[in-house]
Amino acid sequence: MLASFSFLLLLVCHFHGLSHAAVPAAGGDGQFIYNGFTGAGLDLDGMAVVEPDGKLQLTNVTSQLKGHAFHPAPLRFHDEAPSASAQNGSTARSFSTTFVFGIAAEYVTVSGNGLAFFVAPSKNLSAASPSQFLGLFNSENNGNASNRVFAVELDTILNPEFRDINSNHVGVDVNGLVSVAAAPAGYYAADDGGFKNLSLYSGDAMQVWVEYDGAAAALNVTLAPAEAPRPKRPLISVAVDLSAVVSDTAYVGLSSSTGPFRTRHYVLGWSFALGGSAAPALDYAKLPKMPRAAAAKHRPRALDVALPVATPLLALAAVACASLLAWRRLRYAELREDWEVEFGPHRFKYRDLFHATGGFSGERLLGVGGFGRVYRGVLRESKTEVAVKVVSHDARQGMRQFVAEVVSIGRLRHRNVVQLLGYCRRRGELLLVYDYMPNGSLDRWLYGGHGEAPPPLTLSWEQRLRAIRGVASGLVYLHEEWEQVVIHRDVKASNVLLDADMNARLGDFGLARLYDRGAGAGGPQSTHVVGTMGYLAPELAHTRRVTPATDVFAFGAFVLEVACGRRPIERGGGGDGDGDGRFVLVDWVLELWHAGALADAVDARLRGGFPAEEAELVLMLGLLCSHPVPGERPPMRQVVKYLDGDAPLPEPPRAYRSFTALATMHNVGFDSYAASYPSSSATGTSVGDVSSVHSGGK
Repeated sequence: MLASFSFLLLLVCHFHGLSHAAVPAAGGDGQFIYNGFTGAGLDLDGMAVVEPDGKLQLTNVTSQLKGHAFHPAPLRFHDEAPSASAQNGSTARSFSTTFVFGIAAEYVTVSGNGLAFFVAPSKNLSAASPSQFLGLFNSENNGNASNRVFAVELDTILNPEFRDINSNHVGVDVNGLVSVAAAPAGYYAADDGGFKNLSLYSGDAMQVWVEYDGAAAALNVTLAPAEAPRPKRPLISVAVDLSAVVSDTAYVGLSSSTGPFRTRHYVLGWSFALGGSAAPALDYAKLPKMPRAAAAKHRPRALDVALPVATPLLALAAVACASLLAWRRLRYAELREDWEVEFGPHRFKYRDLFHATGGFSGERLLGVGGFGRVYRGVLRESKTEVAVKVVSHDARQGMRQFVAEVVSIGRLRHRNVVQLLGYCRRRGELLLVYDYMPNGSLDRWLYGGHGEAPPPLTLSWEQRLRAIRGVASGLVYLHEEWEQVVIHRDVKASNVLLDADMNARLGDFGLARLYDRGAGAGGPQSTHVVGTMGYLAPELAHTRRVTPATDVFAFGAFVLEVACGRRPIERGGGGDGDGDGRFVLVDWVLELWHAGALADAVDARLRGGFPAEEAELVLMLGLLCSHPVPGERPPMRQVVKYLDGDAPLPEPPRAYRSFTALATMHNVGFDSYAASYPSSSATGTSVGDVSSVHSGGK
């Protein structure tokens, strides 16, 4: 009798303990909650494990593997239908889910691939690939409607083949990894509605809410730091009908995968509700905690043995000091080579940059570009505000030549050029330090910032003309006045930054090429065409040779962009587009000039608040600089004379009706994929676009 009572008591205690860790749904009501995963009974595969403290670890640091966690019971996502034909016409039921996750990466700038919440018809994902496929699809079935998989991805790698917007984003995926909607990772603050950046792989716990309205066929995705109030405004709101996507009976789960970088993906809690009710709220007090930073995990276990030994306090102090010194060395470790001695004055200490940016805090994150992250910082000694861009690099690929060019560009001094102050190197990371521009990029003032955020204010005509003159002056300095010829190769509005007085400064020299004066008028030749479509001179397609004239072409596109408030190439241009539904700004302005209505091209938001003759001169200058024949473009010094009224501006020949058609007659077309995702052919290493330094990403 006593033995039976003891057994019952133990059984009750066991289930009582489970109730504090995980409470899965009972029966088939389509609702469950896991406050931690101890005893949760999830179906796990791949690398996925539940750690002793209740954390669900989807992946460890092993590269090129995947992990899945499924709620064990299938859920009915369609109302029961009397026949197969009726089922095919049924509407997917509403559902809601929330989970708390954390991604712990070894490096500040790069992470393994992200993780995803998904709905799938089966628990068999053995054919799915790791790395960029997130353990959900593979190269053969990605995008196939037969997959019947819906997912919300938290992606930390920029994959051009999936048209990712950056390397730190949230996306909505239907049957493949080309997202139907995506947004940079962050949230809209409840107090002022301003957008706050979040770094997905900072190691901090964050919470995601996914809500699907079956009747309205609409989906909302919201992201916020864990335990912070839920934002009122979702990060993503998109119309998507899942009725034909999710199967009648399906499984919900969490998936992750790793690439070449050492990263751990954790989920701390998860709840789900089907049928219109909100997912149960997670109890933060019951959730396990994210692990401490990897650098702090290497505390020697011998310390536990040394404590009982004689003079325990002395032993403890010695071990603590040694651990602290090792931790500090690891935390501030830099990569230095003998050849860098000559560049010493231009090199920053990593420790100084770490403290300047608050430890590369997510609160200091200004933006994320295709090649790295940018943080705002204040140098301790000088109190100088700086922008620090951290990019990954391969130290074996021409790094000496690359650093030499960085240091050379750091010697540029002009009021209309963003100054590169210096650099720092760590293993796998390159840090570039720039002057901080408080008013951000010109692109942000023309088009707005994150998501649907509008521009801060409409720039006046005087401010636009001042920016055009400033960039022209900066290019004259680069092409003709500095000790070497500098070809920028990426002149555009997003690379023009505005200082505190709204003066324009040309930034992002990550693609720039330098060559000695007198080395030949042809300029250096590149293996690849790099830059941004719409700003690339057409002759680059077959000459691969960069010259001042290629910068002049980009400047012409920039002039038209600033004056008209439209990008050089837009998809879905409506009545203004070409036969492919593509809007080409230069051809549109040329048509208006032929029609005698050139001033109509000026940004309509100005509502006529500009001198017509001055506006027409600027637009004509944009056309002249955008001429597809290099010899017809003026040098930048002549451009400045035109802007200052010191020389008459010639008109394009009336016979030209389309610069695009004329360029096609002179050149072969560009490979748009190569042009849209630049890489430096000079060194094998690319700094990428520093436009995200102040625009908050692209």
